[in-house]
Amino acid sequence: MKYGESSFDILYLLTAVIIGALILIKAKNRTERMMGAACLILGCGDAFHLVPRVLNYFADGDFTAALGIGKLVTSVTMTVFYIFMYHIAEDVFRLGKQPKLRVAVYILSAVRVIVCLFPQNGWLTNESGMLWGILRNIPFTALGVIIIVIWFMNREKTRRFRLIWLWVLLSFAFYIPVAVFAGAVPMLGMLMLPKTICYVAMIVTFLMAVTGGAK
Repeated sequence: MKYGESSFDILYLLTAVIIGALILIKAKNRTERMMGAACLILGCGDAFHLVPRVLNYFADGDFTAALGIGKLVTSVTMTVFYIFMYHIAEDVFRLGKQPKLRVAVYILSAVRVIVCLFPQNGWLTNESGMLWGILRNIPFTALGVIIIVIWFMNREKTRRFRLIWLWVLLSFAFYIPVAVFAGAVPMLGMLMLPKTICYVAMIVTFLMAVTGGAK
């Protein structure tokens, strides 16, 4: 299992970083640059958690703190990723100025990050109780709902982005049980694999949009 999971994690990180860099190289406007930045933030942020996870399988040493801090970093970068997803939707669908919606996105993101910074999350010991798992994911889930609704309601405007809402929905469906209940049911951690596949689908969609591979 460790070889399969480690290979999957490494392949995902390389895919996210390489595609993100490739998009930035080929980007012709602000929207495309945001797509590339979102991919890089996702890949680099996840690396803080996945690299110690891989090393934990093959190297001697105590990676408890590194794994916990990696989860904290990933929690923050995932939040930033969805801020980018909101602004990309603004541009792609020409939503115009919606200050109340934008304020909601930023407030939910700020609350999410602030809650993640509380020491009660137990990052240094890589042990987080269910209560704090729920608390830090309430604003994150609300943020996700906003993103899903925006991409869903505008899915018919452009064919190339018509499934983004579904990838985001599925990623949350796989992520939330892990974030809240994995401490009590470790096997739920396997749901992170299909969640990652959803992220890859989003990344590839952005690449195809920038390179003209999908209309």
